[in-house]
Amino acid sequence: MNKTIVATTSLAGCFGCHMSFLDIDEKILDLIELVEFNKSPINDIKEFTRMCDIGLIEGGCCNNENVHVLRNFRAHCKILVSVGECAIMGGLPALRNAIPLSECMAEAYLHGPSVAGNNENGIMPNDPELPVILDKVYPCHEIVRIDYHLPGCPPRADLIWQALVALVQGDPLKLPYELIKFD
Repeated sequence: MNKTIVATTSLAGCFGCHMSFLDIDEKILDLIELVEFNKSPINDIKEFTRMCDIGLIEGGCCNNENVHVLRNFRAHCKILVSVGECAIMGGLPALRNAIPLSECMAEAYLHGPSVAGNNENGIMPNDPELPVILDKVYPCHEIVRIDYHLPGCPPRADLIWQALVALVQGDPLKLPYELIKFD
């Protein structure tokens, strides 16, 4: 039996969605019978080695590297799933969207409490090796087509499990209230 190929990544987020994914606990052994991971922190494969059936994206896009990774996932995954509020709406990183980027950079590198007195020359990071910060944090669906969204911060492990199993088995993806409620 051919296994479903799954890829995962974390963009501008906290890695909490991957932690929630790992919270499926012993079901991970059942999952290994159904899927094979390709390009994922779960197996530490850094580059795609083939086309993937399902890509799980955690986090939004706050810099050009995030955009590149997301577009690469769209090109290499038949189904792309935004996992968590950062991927769906920008999440906590998007709190900076109401403040001009120049003000955010000045606070981080010139005026913030952790740099006060330590950057007398007013040096801002400007190395070609550093990703370029975008004007705002973008949710994934504003950059590429996303097929499914799994809400939550992070989504519950059972939601990730049921969604992944449904996609692997070709069943309709159902999001019952019991899996997405926050009360």
